[in-house]
Amino acid sequence: MRSRTPDRLCAEAVDLARAAAEEAALPGMVGEHIDVVADGDRVVTHLFACNEPGYRGWRWAATVARASRAKIVTLDEVALLPGPDALLAPEWVPWSERLRPGDMGPGDLLPTEADDLRLEPGFTGEDIPPPNSPVAEGMAAEVADSEEADVLPGSPAVQPAPERGSIAAVAEELGMRRARVLSRYGLHTAADRWEEAYGAKTAMAQAAPATCVTCGFLTQLPGSLGQAFGVCANEFSPADGRVVSLAYGCGAHSEAAVMPKPPRPAAPVVDETVVEPLSLRPERDGGSVEETGPAEELGHS
Repeated sequence: MRSRTPDRLCAEAVDLARAAAEEAALPGMVGEHIDVVADGDRVVTHLFACNEPGYRGWRWAATVARASRAKIVTLDEVALLPGPDALLAPEWVPWSERLRPGDMGPGDLLPTEADDLRLEPGFTGEDIPPPNSPVAEGMAAEVADSEEADVLPGSPAVQPAPERGSIAAVAEELGMRRARVLSRYGLHTAADRWEEAYGAKTAMAQAAPATCVTCGFLTQLPGSLGQAFGVCANEFSPADGRVVSLAYGCGAHSEAAVMPKPPRPAAPVVDETVVEPLSLRPERDGGSVEETGPAEELGHS
């Protein structure tokens, strides 16, 4: 059982512990005696301050012990350990988690995990019909009479489905066959990044005279992304060559110089030749009197 009270003989062996720590450290790097910690029955660790500049808050720990009923204390081990306020290196993070956009350089390779949520299989071969299906038999019968068909002995019904007419073969010929393509999750995460960097809520877009959807320098993207994003082709724009939201905008808009100014209300016109019609106004005692026009109130007839 571990003892909370340090053994007396082991606790008094400060000189033995200091000598062991000074032997392991560089000259003058072992400081004052800090504490004594009981590690067990007749096992004590002496802690000394570390004076090395790069190890602020670290401590030299020399562990001493003695056998049961023995009066001689012997050295167990010496180590440099961090204290409560020690200067430590940051916690290790795998490279896949600490990698940030822009960190890759020429020659760097970034492997993608097989279960990456941003990707999904591009071609699975599901378009190839089973060998004994009516579709496969019809395709084999059509190719059986052609010169390029690789006909096997037997009836046309048992011929394999021709690879030339499959979707995979066409995709391979056009260079469009990819092992994996962007998944819906990957599409949404990319759209969120683009919207945050060059979207309607940015300070540049808030101060822009118009949005990118009306700019002549915008090159829209094909597919579903083109409904919300495009590529800026203005070399003077801060988003040149970047994917921008259609709601984004900047001062380099193609029509910024000819955009109409906001309409201003016309100045009020006072016509003094018009006399307002007479009206009745209540008298103080409850009656009513005729109200004269502005000209009569001023003493003009």
